[in-house]
Amino acid sequence: MEAAFFVMAIMGCGDANTACTEARVDPVRYSTVAQCQAAMPAALARNNDLSFPVISATCRSNGQQWVKVAGKGSRG
Repeated sequence: MEAAFFVMAIMGCGDANTACTEARVDPVRYSTVAQCQAAMPAALARNNDLSFPVISATCRSNGQQWVKVAGKGSRG
């Protein structure tokens, strides 16, 4: 069985955080969703080169499930 881990998707969004699309996935793997969420501010700062009005992030398990983070974007 594969070990569980979380990755952070960096999302590019339109104005008002709408029409979000995945722009890239941060290469770091996290053991828990809490670790992933805690790393969001630094990851967003590293990814400020994207050409979108709004940049957000979301954590997902093993690249298959999305975890909604209030105010950080989501996908379901």
